[in-house]
Amino acid sequence: MVSEVDRASDDPSDDAGIPSSDPTETTTDNLTDNLTEDATEDATEDATEDATEDATEDMTDTTPSRGRTDGSSGVTPATSRRRATWGVLVPLVTAGAGLMFAMSFQAAQGSDLRADRDLPALIIAGDARVAEKVQRLDALQKEVDGLSAASGPTDARIAQLTQRAKELAPEAATTTAKGPGVEVTLNDAQRSADSLPNGYTADDIVVHQQDVQGVVNALWASGATAMMIQDQRVISTSAVRCVGNTLILQGRVYAPPYRIKAIGDVDRMRAGLDADPTVAIYRQWVDAVGLGYEVRSNDKFEFPAYSGSVDLQHATPIG
Repeated sequence: MVSEVDRASDDPSDDAGIPSSDPTETTTDNLTDNLTEDATEDATEDATEDATEDATEDMTDTTPSRGRTDGSSGVTPATSRRRATWGVLVPLVTAGAGLMFAMSFQAAQGSDLRADRDLPALIIAGDARVAEKVQRLDALQKEVDGLSAASGPTDARIAQLTQRAKELAPEAATTTAKGPGVEVTLNDAQRSADSLPNGYTADDIVVHQQDVQGVVNALWASGATAMMIQDQRVISTSAVRCVGNTLILQGRVYAPPYRIKAIGDVDRMRAGLDADPTVAIYRQWVDAVGLGYEVRSNDKFEFPAYSGSVDLQHATPIG
């Protein structure tokens, strides 16, 4: 049998020296449990907060920082306004530049002031105006002559000037002219450019300015005393100009054939035409491509007075 004392000695509390039912032991256990739970909760909360902050920072770091002024957003209100402004300005500037480029290109190409189809009408209208002014000038000249004749008997100075004007009138071509002479006709070749031999062009089958001038100069050099081209009286300073195959003479335009009439010694003028080098070259083209050339004599020409200006504008008399 085992005694009570033996059983008591077998209890662990007896070895520790602390009775199992001591109130201090219970209080210590409670404090330990509370501290452990508090520490565990605090550690859990701290770990959770740290993990949350780390994850938030990682996510925030992946956002581009361009244009940031605070931690709230990557784009500021000022940046948004600038982008909106550029979005409006860029299309406007592009459209303006394109418009200016188109206008410059059109201006560089140039434009016709008049369409080509209007040129014939303009030439005809201009020719009619010139003819009207010539008629008006003739009427005024006759009026001046009448007044001068009426004042002559009473004014010695006017009488002297009138007599001097009559003496110079034939040389100045301001009076009518009559007498025998020659008529030279120049004309374009009556053929197409396609029918020309090799080496010739359409420019070779039309009458040019130098051809008309050559005939006129040859006649003056051969002693012509009066001359007409087409229906106009000309003088030694009259300009003969051609544009294409048209003749411009004293503001009026003519098409071929061109007729030059001269009063003077017929035989001398014919010989002068045959000897003139410019006319000789033209006659070679007559044989080559068929240009028109004809000389006829006339026993009695009658030319009207020259109605243009006799003043020299680009030359000075010698002496």
